[in-house]
Amino acid sequence: MGDYNVVLLLIVVVVTLMVLAFNMYLLVNYQHPDDWNQAWFPKVVVILGLSVAQLSILMLPADIANKHACRHSVYTDACSYTLPMRELWYTVYIIDAVLVFFVIPFSVFYYEGDQEKSWLRRACGAIVWVLVTAMILGIVLGVVFALVGKVDFDVQRLESSAQPYTADFNLVTSRNPCLPTNQDGTATRVSCSAEVASPESATTWTMRTSFPEYVIAILTIVGSVLFSVFGGVGIACLPLSLIFGYIRRPKAIITRPNYIKEATELGKRAKEIKDAAQALQREERAGNKGRKWKKNVNKVKQELMYLEEDERALEEVYPQGEKADTSWALTVLGYLGGLLFGVIGLLVSIVWVVHIIVYMLITPPSTPFLNWLFIRLDNTWGLLGTLAFAFFCCYLLLAVISGEMQLGLNFMLITIHPMKLNGTLMSSFLVNVGLILVCSISVIQFCSKAFALYAQATAVQEIFGPTLESLRGIKYLFKYNVFQYAFLVCAGLATVYYLAFGWRKRNRPKFQLE
Repeated sequence: MGDYNVVLLLIVVVVTLMVLAFNMYLLVNYQHPDDWNQAWFPKVVVILGLSVAQLSILMLPADIANKHACRHSVYTDACSYTLPMRELWYTVYIIDAVLVFFVIPFSVFYYEGDQEKSWLRRACGAIVWVLVTAMILGIVLGVVFALVGKVDFDVQRLESSAQPYTADFNLVTSRNPCLPTNQDGTATRVSCSAEVASPESATTWTMRTSFPEYVIAILTIVGSVLFSVFGGVGIACLPLSLIFGYIRRPKAIITRPNYIKEATELGKRAKEIKDAAQALQREERAGNKGRKWKKNVNKVKQELMYLEEDERALEEVYPQGEKADTSWALTVLGYLGGLLFGVIGLLVSIVWVVHIIVYMLITPPSTPFLNWLFIRLDNTWGLLGTLAFAFFCCYLLLAVISGEMQLGLNFMLITIHPMKLNGTLMSSFLVNVGLILVCSISVIQFCSKAFALYAQATAVQEIFGPTLESLRGIKYLFKYNVFQYAFLVCAGLATVYYLAFGWRKRNRPKFQLE
């Protein structure tokens, strides 16, 4: 068992280093050229935020592996766990909350501040905005915590008297399991068995939770709302977008005259966007920054994004240079790889939806389904079930990210900063990292409940268990599976939309300012 603990500790160290290396690679390849050799603090925040979000998901299988390290012990206290998971979970949640509420907003305000001001003035202005926001949130959370920061547990009140071991226990039967309480041997009407207790024995046990736990609960609720929408849309759009991307793929290289024609049209559109941007700059200098001006700015950003997408699509169908043939071959292989991952993702999405229905929505669950699969895989080979469990949890986080991008870009319900290769500004990085951090906590809570049988007796279940689901005013959201139903509804609507319109080439509206 000691060797297993050492191996688990080494795996945690190696995975952490791999996550940090991957996030540094992601930042280097996706950052905008304007941010090279500058904006170092936002870059550190991006790497730290992405690492916390990814490691928090990977901590779920680590928690299970940590529990399995002691499964051969006669009793739990006989084993010294490899990792102090409860302390690690609280550390991750505190870092998550600090990043979401303080560090990322400060970075955004500082990064998007007036570049003509000194760094000290920009930092002071960002600190003021963050402090004002934190004070408002602190007052609201403090008032709500003082009013309803309590936990209501539904319990049964059971009681029985004590008798010497030499006493006569003939009166104790299956119909009357309680010990007699009177000296004459008769028993008063008491309830000591949950199976035969009267309905009157049901009561509510109320206690006040701690403020950190309440903040985690509120953050989980906010994240669960985003998770239900983004995750539901993403679990359908993630595989279907890859499959329909293959269907809409370019079939062949275009001729040079067609390329010149398309490039000329792109040039005209670029000039229109430039003229519109200059006109908006003149309005800004004149102080006309009203609602109409902000709406036109968003239109310019959207049209610029469409222009960049069309430019990349044109480069795909007309590769240039000495390695044009190689570039086209890689493009074809890329679409084939997308089709393969799309088909695999579609199967995983279907399995996720089925598991939610048969295990989470049906009471009692009709089958353990994926829980049973993970347990069987663990019995086959050590950490095989844990690896499969980690795959399903990470896939759910990818679905959330995919849903966020799909909603932001296609439906324009909220402003989302798109991630673009060699074209992502630090402000876009920071906004996406903030959303991922908020949703990651909800993904953890959702997975701990979806795989409750496999993850039983873990530290995460102690945190996201009865306390979170019994908070006053919040417990009904979990009692009636509101988030699960919202998740499935969003998944169904996204599937219908993609099957109806996803295979078509999108017709974009003509660019025109109001």
